[in-house]
Amino acid sequence: MALPGMELLLGGLRSGRRPFVCSFGMAGGGSSTTGPQWPTLDELVKDLPVVDARGEGKAAVRALVTDSRRVAPGSLFFAQGGLRTDGNLYIEEAIDRGAVGIISESPAESIRQVPYLQVKDCRATLAEVARRYYGRPDDELKLFGITGTNGKTTVAFLAQHLLADEPDTVGLIGTVHYDLGKRTLPSYKTTPESVDIYSMLNQMVSEGCKQAVLEVSSHAIQQQRVDGVRFPVAAFLNLTQDHIDYHRNMEAYFEAKTRLFTGALGSVPETVLINIDDPYGRRLVGMIPEGVRIITFGVCADADLRAEHVKLGADGSTFDLVWPEGRVEIKTPLLGHFNVANTVAAIGLAYAHGKSPADLVRRIAAFGGVPGRMEKVEAGQPFQVLVDYAHTDDALSNALTMLREITPGKLLVVFGCGGDRDRTKRPKMTHAVQNFADYAWATADNPRKEDLGQIFEDMQGGVSVPERISFVEDRRHAISLAMEQAGPGDCLLIAGKGHETYQEFADTVIPFDDRQVARELINLKNLNADA
Repeated sequence: MALPGMELLLGGLRSGRRPFVCSFGMAGGGSSTTGPQWPTLDELVKDLPVVDARGEGKAAVRALVTDSRRVAPGSLFFAQGGLRTDGNLYIEEAIDRGAVGIISESPAESIRQVPYLQVKDCRATLAEVARRYYGRPDDELKLFGITGTNGKTTVAFLAQHLLADEPDTVGLIGTVHYDLGKRTLPSYKTTPESVDIYSMLNQMVSEGCKQAVLEVSSHAIQQQRVDGVRFPVAAFLNLTQDHIDYHRNMEAYFEAKTRLFTGALGSVPETVLINIDDPYGRRLVGMIPEGVRIITFGVCADADLRAEHVKLGADGSTFDLVWPEGRVEIKTPLLGHFNVANTVAAIGLAYAHGKSPADLVRRIAAFGGVPGRMEKVEAGQPFQVLVDYAHTDDALSNALTMLREITPGKLLVVFGCGGDRDRTKRPKMTHAVQNFADYAWATADNPRKEDLGQIFEDMQGGVSVPERISFVEDRRHAISLAMEQAGPGDCLLIAGKGHETYQEFADTVIPFDDRQVARELINLKNLNADA
């Protein structure tokens, strides 16, 4: 089975557009009767800062690789450090597998078999080399970068829907999938590695895309996966507690997000869209470099794009959208206040591209939603079942506040907390659920390598009403118990995993789709009722 990056490389070859640079600084394109003209190592690293270089870089580079297990003859291997291992430990393996060059931050002590380049920053070098290798595709696409703790996926999907004047002309890279124009690949990271980003952008250009929407995670910014990517338009949605296990504190988390807007990644956006309902958004406005167009959005009176007269319902929301040139009533099938904000953000991205919000009304009303984001499961049951990706206390509070307002009966919740992630948010998530739910079942999310008992112990720190929550290890059983308690007029929210179709346990990944499991259990319940 090909790993995601290798699949992308093969896909680039099949598409007819060569995923390489024909000569330094020129984008490769089209088919060739003489076969691929791969760039050399010398061409790829020309004028880049190098601490030390050994050997002749005349060999053709057929692939850029960061995992020694994926090295094939002709590969350029980047030996970079990671959270779990160090690529420098596998240089000899890469050479044995046919690498034609090595790039590393470590000195070349005994490597003589292939060219070896020592650089100051291996990740930054990888990003620039990948950009050159794939012909600078970000110069040929208008890219829209979206960052924030919550809402990135919904805004990305809706923005793609609003920007596309013709089918398959707007690509998307995000949490659910990678839409390359004519084909779609499953996502393995919200924002993948730089070499895969440029490969995908290259394929989008080949397929006729004119724009692309990217979800930009804080991990991707911190790990330099988007270094050098040109984002003419960038959007900030919000910032709430998440990923503190990685970023250490909220200030470090915020600082990572700001790099998308300040030029720290290599280029400054032409236009930025910022949610000034969020206090971090208001701070960010003051950090934007001079000359950048700033469009603010929210429900506050001083926002450039704002929602007024918001009305929420069980089938969607309506509001008046106000912008400097006009006002129009918007009807969206998306549920809740937070999706009003997401809708305004997506409209703002289209507005930054020159579209009038008044021309988008029908498209917004026809939006089909996002997989695993307040996705309804309908199988003939007399109660509502929704599956959502909410996995922070803020996202849960927003979702449950909305559901509380539109649910005539009981509000039931199945949720969990991921393992090997920020432990401090677990009691906060539990407290948020207990604030709104009539009854909740805490269960396994993706425990990964962490003991589920430890996860439950952390979650119990947020229990305020013990008689209204149960801890059930098996997620399917927890959903089944919730189904048994649900009746006409009730609402069951299954939170945390959304679009995901698996569960992670230690070194094992098993199939598990909340939506499919819910349908199966509803059908089983209906069969038992008819028996």
